[in-house]
Amino acid sequence: MIQIEQISKKYKTAENYSVSNLDLFIAENEIFGLLGPNGAGKTTLISLLCSLIKPTSGSFSIDGLTYQKNKNQLKQLIGIVPQEYALYPTLTAFENLSYFGSMYGLKGKSLETKINSALEHLGLLAFANKNIETFSGGMKRRINLIASILHEPKVLFLDEPTVGVDVQSKNVIIEFLQDLNKKGTTIIYTSHHLNEAESFCTKVAIIDHGKLIIEGKPHELISNYKEAHNLEDVFLSLTGKGLRDHA
Repeated sequence: MIQIEQISKKYKTAENYSVSNLDLFIAENEIFGLLGPNGAGKTTLISLLCSLIKPTSGSFSIDGLTYQKNKNQLKQLIGIVPQEYALYPTLTAFENLSYFGSMYGLKGKSLETKINSALEHLGLLAFANKNIETFSGGMKRRINLIASILHEPKVLFLDEPTVGVDVQSKNVIIEFLQDLNKKGTTIIYTSHHLNEAESFCTKVAIIDHGKLIIEGKPHELISNYKEAHNLEDVFLSLTGKGLRDHA
């Protein structure tokens, strides 16, 4: 589904590359975790794949489409759930979702049905006509997610989709994503919650300093490290225990 070849990104004011000569292949219908310390290059890589920024060098394709030749088609193919809330606080949940759905060409009864179905699935139908500014963090996360999947994308990018949410919201979000994946959506996921990644992802890649360190199925990576009891142990053995403060 995603083919990345020698992709690099260096921002104009930066001394070092955020992503450096990275090769990666992500199969169709995978739940693929991009893991790494702060500043490792995860968000930059996702921004590149979503065509939000241009690579300094290298290339990538998604379902055979490239940014250079198929920019508009590629954007229709993907959904993006950013780490920050991308919602209008003074609009209702339904108004927000109607707006984002219309940006993908959805309208009328079809759009209304999709919105109501997703709201019900994520336990938010009773709050459809409430302003977003009154919502809890977990509720906003779920609306953020719905906004990204109304057009039924083939590939869904998630940047820290469960950060700062309550346990119940986290559980509902993960189950919703697993259901999407079973229906054929390839999921690319970043998170610092390594226990969550271990159980949620079918495959993970650990990157650091913009480079690919290792990739594989979580249980295989754990079994390959004698002292590792979980994915966090593998992560720390590869990236170290030093603080990674990043600004």
